[in-house]
Amino acid sequence: MSFMGLLFLSPIIMVVAGLLKLDGGAVIFKQERVGIGGRLFQIFKFSSMASEESNRGVQVTAENDSRITSLGRFLRKIKLDEIPQLYNVLMGDMSFVGPRPEVPRYVAIWPEEDRKNILSVRPGITDYATLYYHDEQALLARSEDPEKVYVRDIVPHKLELYRDYVRDRNFGLDIRLILATIASMINRKRRI
Repeated sequence: MSFMGLLFLSPIIMVVAGLLKLDGGAVIFKQERVGIGGRLFQIFKFSSMASEESNRGVQVTAENDSRITSLGRFLRKIKLDEIPQLYNVLMGDMSFVGPRPEVPRYVAIWPEEDRKNILSVRPGITDYATLYYHDEQALLARSEDPEKVYVRDIVPHKLELYRDYVRDRNFGLDIRLILATIASMINRKRRI
């Protein structure tokens, strides 16, 4: 399905890649994430920042981050920056649905039981937390210290949502989450 998705979306992929190249920046952003069993892998996204130092400093991005380009802001708003993750699904690093893969820095602060439980399934492109925190960047932008808010307020709630998904996961739930994600993306496009 991920191969068919990449094939179907190839015209969009080519247009976005061309626009990013014309914008003078990188086309693909890679970042180390934690996958199933704690295995590290490189997640792929369309580049949305002028300077993407993926493994240093604060690893959360607020909506008002000065590094985000105008094209990147648009791609993030309608989640087109996530399309390259279909390649991660194709390679077996990710699934369509599952807890979002996190950077090692934040997984390290998860309680041991959550690491064991949540990392027992393949991470996904979408899940409960993706839908709930569809405006996470805007939420972080309202804070003086986005990373502190992320660690203190958002991570504990995301862990709860990840635990709920791992406990309840089944094919029917995955289909409902995929459809809800598509509906959410369509609604965002209409507002732009």
